Amino acid sequence: MAIRVLRLFRVSKLDIHHLMVAIACVAFLNGCSKPTAPPPRPPAAVIVGQPLKENIVEWDEYVGRLEAVEFVEVRARVSGYLSSTHFQEGHMVEAGDLLATIDQRPFIAELNKAEADVTQAEAGIAQSEAAYSQAQAELASADIRMELAERTVERWRALVAKKAAQPEDLDTREAEFSQAQANIEAAKAKVASADAEKVTALANVETAKSIREIAKLNLFYTEVKAPITGRISKRDVTEGNLISGGTAQSTLLTTIVSLNPIHVVFDADEAAFLKYTRLAREGSRQSSRDVRNPVFVAFGDELVGFPHEGHMDFVENRLDEQTGTIRGRAILPNTDLTLTPGLFARVRIPGSARYEAILIPDRSIGTDQSEKFVLKVNEKNEVLRQVVKLGPMVDGLRVIRAGLDGSEAIILNGLQRVRPGDTVTTTVEKIIAVDDGLPKEYEPVPEEKWLKPPGKPPLTSWHPVRLPGDPPEQPRQMLHPRDHQPSHSMASGNERPGRRSPLRLTSSSSRSDAPSESEMSTGNGVTP
Repeated sequence: MAIRVLRLFRVSKLDIHHLMVAIACVAFLNGCSKPTAPPPRPPAAVIVGQPLKENIVEWDEYVGRLEAVEFVEVRARVSGYLSSTHFQEGHMVEAGDLLATIDQRPFIAELNKAEADVTQAEAGIAQSEAAYSQAQAELASADIRMELAERTVERWRALVAKKAAQPEDLDTREAEFSQAQANIEAAKAKVASADAEKVTALANVETAKSIREIAKLNLFYTEVKAPITGRISKRDVTEGNLISGGTAQSTLLTTIVSLNPIHVVFDADEAAFLKYTRLAREGSRQSSRDVRNPVFVAFGDELVGFPHEGHMDFVENRLDEQTGTIRGRAILPNTDLTLTPGLFARVRIPGSARYEAILIPDRSIGTDQSEKFVLKVNEKNEVLRQVVKLGPMVDGLRVIRAGLDGSEAIILNGLQRVRPGDTVTTTVEKIIAVDDGLPKEYEPVPEEKWLKPPGKPPLTSWHPVRLPGDPPEQPRQMLHPRDHQPSHSMASGNERPGRRSPLRLTSSSSRSDAPSESEMSTGNGVTP
């Protein structure tokens, strides 16, 4: 069976030779045929447009962070047990609001002791006055006795001269006169001593009054009040703890930050600083050191425009040596108190004067290593390469500082399909700017529109401190710790207007000068 199959497929050597010759002839004929040329490529279709010429102001953008205008660490001015706190964590407080109360009983006892010392010192004045009057009377009596002794001596001298009396009797009268003179000197010394005691008593009264005022202040400082208006933080110390006060290491009770207005700080690099300096020197842009240039701010969720407007209010006096940047600061209104210190912000400040700029879309700009270029189309529809120098983005378009004059037809779309030298067919499209919410011109903010931190009473004038129940011009009655209830009434203490008068030693009761309660509300119990 196998032999029969092989016979069916038997092929002669001559047939194989003929087949190979035929295949070779076909291959030769195919190799000698000429290829057909491809059809020419049609011109590429591109969209072109003329650069937009518009008057603009370049607004430089920086990343900033909000900071509170005022930040206060609330600390006690005296040491003691914290008896109560009077604020709600995280809420707004007004300047002068009672925040915490320190146990007042030891300070009331100290004030009562100081009051007793004042009374004792004033009694010493009366005693010294009496001693002085007695010394004056003794001096007058001694003076009278001396005059009597002097006249007696004169009479005895006349009698001795007439031989009517013995000289021994004259000696006795002269000794009595000398004794009267000595008594005069002793009386004068006693008067001087009494006068010195009176001055000492007056000084003791003033010292006692000063100690009493210190005791009043210490009692006043047991009520810790808010020095500024702002949002308060959490309680760092709870009631019942012993706190220290009056030093740099005093116990921190809480913190307060002001919110309206609010600062935004940012850092500009050295190149920007040199640009602003050059513009100010040329007179095209005033320095923010000299004027309040406007500032526009947007936050993370504000993607369109810059809705918050403020102005510059500070530029640092030197560049940071570590980073090579200079710190700038602007101030913003925050009437609704929504802006919080610590937020990041996008800050725009004027980076040029108003001028006519050439604007094109970013998509029409190509990159060749370090060069930026555009492709423009001439009158023959030929593509040309033009190197350009770029500026910032304005209204969604790129500022061209050099390379274009605004009359060119630049390729907007299809940049990747053409090369310089190609011929193209064009479709004209108008370049449209999208308003970015920034003005096209600006002026420095006038002084009457400047934003300023809230004012505070000066701490340089001094007034007497009076406690609740002190009648004007009358000594205060002693307080009893068992009857005293901590309250907010100390905030309504009387104060006497007027400036400090010079210290005078007088026997009449005079007040000592100390910070007024209204002034203490701006700095009581805090270390800013």
